[in-house]
Amino acid sequence: MRFTRLELRNWRNFTAVDVPLGDRVFIVGPNACGKSNLLDAFRFLRDIAEPQGGLRRAVEHSSRRGVAELGSLYARRNADILIRVGVDLGAAGEWEYALRFGATSGVPQVREEVVRQGDRVVLERPSPEDRDDPSRLTQSHLEQVSTNRGFRELAAFLAGVRYLHIVPQLVRDSARPVGPPRDPYGSDFLDRLAQTPEATRRSHLRRIGEALKIAVPKLAGLDLYRDDSGTPHLIGAHEHWRARAKWQTEEQFSDGTLRLLGLLWALLDGDHPLLLEEPELSLHPAVVRHIVPMMGRVTRRARGQRRQVIVSTHSIELLDDEGIGGEETLMLVPGKGGTEARAARDVAEVRALLENGMTVGRVVLDHVAPENAEQLTLFGD
Repeated sequence: MRFTRLELRNWRNFTAVDVPLGDRVFIVGPNACGKSNLLDAFRFLRDIAEPQGGLRRAVEHSSRRGVAELGSLYARRNADILIRVGVDLGAAGEWEYALRFGATSGVPQVREEVVRQGDRVVLERPSPEDRDDPSRLTQSHLEQVSTNRGFRELAAFLAGVRYLHIVPQLVRDSARPVGPPRDPYGSDFLDRLAQTPEATRRSHLRRIGEALKIAVPKLAGLDLYRDDSGTPHLIGAHEHWRARAKWQTEEQFSDGTLRLLGLLWALLDGDHPLLLEEPELSLHPAVVRHIVPMMGRVTRRARGQRRQVIVSTHSIELLDDEGIGGEETLMLVPGKGGTEARAARDVAEVRALLENGMTVGRVVLDHVAPENAEQLTLFGD
């Protein structure tokens, strides 16, 4: 199950995007070009489709703050926003979901909502009922179990999208406030581990512990326990000069250890698309070089299928993997009319260098680097 295409109109940094998507997607570009905003398009659809979601809730999320904030600064005044995705649901077939929306008196309004399965139109709005009762257009049909029966597999797929950007301080805080379910920043990460069936949890932690022994050489074991108040904690056995290893909780884990642990758990947890933002943060370059092949092994599924992983990154070490192709790499390039998104293989200069044996990391990062970045060395003169 995966996204096969993404089209955006007037979404944040982008006035127009239309790109194919494979099993792996690496999003590359300079700071503030829209990498996070591109990932947020998938999160936005998830926020509409999940059980406690909905269009208005998704639009007014604290990271979005309304239709006016979501619209592209480069768009014509009051231009509607469009998100369209192609989806491959395996045995359930090829689907397309499109949502065009704006606002009336500050309230999100559906302008158009279309669902297709192959060549068959499953849903098309506005419908005659919508025209008779315009208040219906304040909600999408994606979010309503009474109206999404004909495409519930698609709704479940979108609701299952996962995003991870662990903030180690939130994981370490034993007095952490209760965050939203599956908080992407990790406030409920340990609770999530504790709620996983024991056999699955032990299997995952064993595999993660084996990987962490390579990145954290003194780590001898990994487990989960609850303290007297019922709060879950990760514990790791660290070898030292004494005969017995010393157990430490997550409060003593480094930022890099917690980020890598969260990344490994996310890769093992489920089969819906996974969105990763700069997974290289806090990790040694020697570890970062192995993230891509590790993702390939962990996300491999039966019959050669893989879990889709969409990654934003600045890391040359991550992108230097020779297995990354130009068709898997999206280059974001800011322009006068907004940020453009193109597959690296579609840029003639980049394609020529890749065909001559250079890696994506060596070619693409230079191509999307900010102009005159070297002038930063003059700061303070």
